[in-house]
Amino acid sequence: MSEKNQQVQSAIKIEAIKSITSVDHRFATEDHEIDLKAIRSTNISLGDIGSSLTDYQKQFILKRLNFDNIINLSELPPSAIFMIEKISNLTVPESIEIIKEALAEHDDDVNFPTEDYEFMEKLVAYSQDRDVSSLHSPDSKEQWTEKTERVDETSSKGSKDMEDKYEFFEIHDFNLQVRLEAALLAYHSPYPEVRAVTDPYDDPSIPCETLRVYIVSIIWTCIGTFINQFFSERQPSISLSSAVVQLFLYPSGKLMELILPKYTIKLGKWHIELNPGPWNHKEQMLATIFYSVSNGVSYVSYNLHAQLLPQWYDNGNWIDFGYQVLLILSTNFLGISFAGIIRRFAIFPTRSIWPTILPTIALNKALLQAEVKENISGWRISRYRWFFYVFAGSFFYNWIPTYLFGAFSYFNWPTWIAPNNVKLVAITGTASGLGLNPLPSFDWNIINTNACLIFPFYAQINQYLGSCLAFLVIVALWFTNFKWTGYIPINSSSLFDHFGNRYSVQSIVDENSLFDQAKYDEVGPPYYSAANLVLYGAFISLYPFSIVYEGFMNRRPIWNALKGLARNFKNLKGSVYDGFHDPHTVMMKKYKEVPDWVFLCVLVISTTLAILCVKLYPAQTPVWGVFFAIGINFVFLIPLTAIYAATGFSFGLNVLVQLIVGFALPGNGLALMLIKAFGYNINGQAQNYISDQKMGFYVKVPPRAMFRCQMLSVFISSFVGLAVLNFQIKSIPNYCSPTNTQKFTCPNSTVFYNASILWGVIGPKKVFGGLYPVLQWCFLIGFLLAFPCIAFKFYAPKKYTKYFQPTLIIGGFLYYAPYNLSFYTMGVYFSIFFMWYLKSRYSAWWQKYNYLLSSGLDSGVAFSAIIIFFAVQYKEVYLSWWGNDVMWKGIEGLGGQGRLNATTAPGGFFGLRPSEYP
Repeated sequence: MSEKNQQVQSAIKIEAIKSITSVDHRFATEDHEIDLKAIRSTNISLGDIGSSLTDYQKQFILKRLNFDNIINLSELPPSAIFMIEKISNLTVPESIEIIKEALAEHDDDVNFPTEDYEFMEKLVAYSQDRDVSSLHSPDSKEQWTEKTERVDETSSKGSKDMEDKYEFFEIHDFNLQVRLEAALLAYHSPYPEVRAVTDPYDDPSIPCETLRVYIVSIIWTCIGTFINQFFSERQPSISLSSAVVQLFLYPSGKLMELILPKYTIKLGKWHIELNPGPWNHKEQMLATIFYSVSNGVSYVSYNLHAQLLPQWYDNGNWIDFGYQVLLILSTNFLGISFAGIIRRFAIFPTRSIWPTILPTIALNKALLQAEVKENISGWRISRYRWFFYVFAGSFFYNWIPTYLFGAFSYFNWPTWIAPNNVKLVAITGTASGLGLNPLPSFDWNIINTNACLIFPFYAQINQYLGSCLAFLVIVALWFTNFKWTGYIPINSSSLFDHFGNRYSVQSIVDENSLFDQAKYDEVGPPYYSAANLVLYGAFISLYPFSIVYEGFMNRRPIWNALKGLARNFKNLKGSVYDGFHDPHTVMMKKYKEVPDWVFLCVLVISTTLAILCVKLYPAQTPVWGVFFAIGINFVFLIPLTAIYAATGFSFGLNVLVQLIVGFALPGNGLALMLIKAFGYNINGQAQNYISDQKMGFYVKVPPRAMFRCQMLSVFISSFVGLAVLNFQIKSIPNYCSPTNTQKFTCPNSTVFYNASILWGVIGPKKVFGGLYPVLQWCFLIGFLLAFPCIAFKFYAPKKYTKYFQPTLIIGGFLYYAPYNLSFYTMGVYFSIFFMWYLKSRYSAWWQKYNYLLSSGLDSGVAFSAIIIFFAVQYKEVYLSWWGNDVMWKGIEGLGGQGRLNATTAPGGFFGLRPSEYP
């Protein structure tokens, strides 16, 4: 290269590095920005940056950032360049202050790595024991210890020697290490999971809300909504997740880049560029968010199933398209209106990491952001290739458990020994038992039921511990025939009459679908299976427990967010970001936020639609029910969302709403279902909207662009979902029957329908008063249980309490009816290996490949399952042989069986006598 070219390249490098602005104020958005195009236009080496740092110190930083596996240090990634520059410019006193703030904020944060926290405590203690006044400048050097000097002499051998010489979390160069840890907190994230998928900087000049985003998003939202609604009532279900749809959004965006003309449309002050250059990661993320907010099935689909199906309420004579539209739009948009309130509790705080969205961001990064070549434990494969290799393997393998060898899916091998042994099937069965089986499945669709490569390891273990405890309780109830559970299949989600047959709501309601006492006196009350009884007991106790426990444990962030909300209502021109200093929130201050009054308008409009729905149609629902659903979400939404944001575990308000409505409106199953839909969907849709908002935060998508896309997405998907639902009900034979050969057994709608019978038509007063009085004590049990758990958290040694999460343990009790241990056991094995062992021992590998592994496996399963269904299962091209038949032999294939026979009971039936009916 000529001298002139070298000078030009040197000038380009200098200008690129200067784009990493430093304004000496970490709360200023400019302090977190770079010119990404300039950085990537030239190769920046380790020697070009961090002038105040030695080469050894820079290598040390690369190791801490998991960039020490880069093959060529003359081509550093933008994240490494940015972080080294920031570390170089931080001062020691400022760094100590940042770390002190973090230690106070994350004192009881279960997701904050223990090793990191303890090391930061060491750094603070070290600074207090020594005079650090000489270290106020980033150019200051502290004398290295004798041990460090020996390491420095061999630094040319690279970071491998660094790893061999001493433990990483020991103080060897205080000046460097205190600034390094502070920079992670102030410019990136304290959580390895978040650092693995996000960038510590933003480039506001990158186009985001473009016309091509809307084109591809609308198309794929329609397709995805069709598939997700169609397969939602299949067990196991099939869905096109956000991570999967990114595979289609990416080539679609690239196609738009090729075919759209480079032309600017001028509409007054707005200029719309049809093709603003290469399809980029912000456009990809906005398109993904457009799809993601509506990729889940609307909760009101369960209402419509229960009301339209002839074997259930059969209300098709008055439920028209207008009713369906009012119901789905009002419930969906009520949830979005609440998102404006809870964003302060679930987006802006650092603790709100939202583990469920991380694989989607990881795939976005793999598809659209350039990466440097690395050698991680011998692995040189790029993120992009790794994803597609996993995807291809998953796609082809899924044909085995899904079609060719079904026993690999429901690997209920213990039942093959004696398929007609009632007790054996009840304990070990996958389809109708409790699933006690050390190797229950080789089907990723089942293994990943609880997102084993996504949820934190502690969350997985706490929930599984709860499910094991629930297993013991269920077995005890069944074998002791508590409340006649021995006459009923042990793990069914259905309701049964006193002959052991499935309960029909039409046998106890009149022509208006209201409770008919005369019919009820003939039929009697319905009965729960042992697993369903435990499930409801856990649900009832979980509400008071979570309010007390989570409210107390998160009292400081909740109180701060409430004060911020009050400030904004007093000063409508104030910023919703006030009081939040998370680096990602600081970066988002560059973009205009959505004012609170906009969400208030959405609330008013959607409430109006809800009132029209209950007034214009014979839904048997009072208007106050709508306002009740809104009010109960104000109380519960904050703690529920806080749990979801930190752990990935979520539960809705459906059970609590149905209990309260059942007391207020006894004998009215229709009102219960409708108010329950409002109560639950507000919660579910708000959390869905908020999780997508957090995804946009991590990638720096403007909030107003997200809002516009999400509103349009929900509107479109609502109509597509209704069209698919009505088509299924009219066109699929034997739909929602336990014997449906295409697996459309409708497990979710069945639970919803049965709940409306027991808690709506019959009512909790009868249930608590005479049928299952023990359930009413679960409220008190949950409330009282919170206090010893709080005391244990506060006073027991932290090493025992940090990963103790009682809310998740109780949540593990909810794994049953109709699911069971076999859907979660294999996932625990995967969690142990990937989320604990690899994450702690091979963090660089885990950081680069883990979330892409999860996305690739999910994508392969989804793609192949859809093709398999339409190619061979929809037309019932069944491959009959032992490997596809053995798991359905005997009792498993019949949906389970009670331990006792109702015909041998006194009087020829079990349960309460007619004179005892509540």
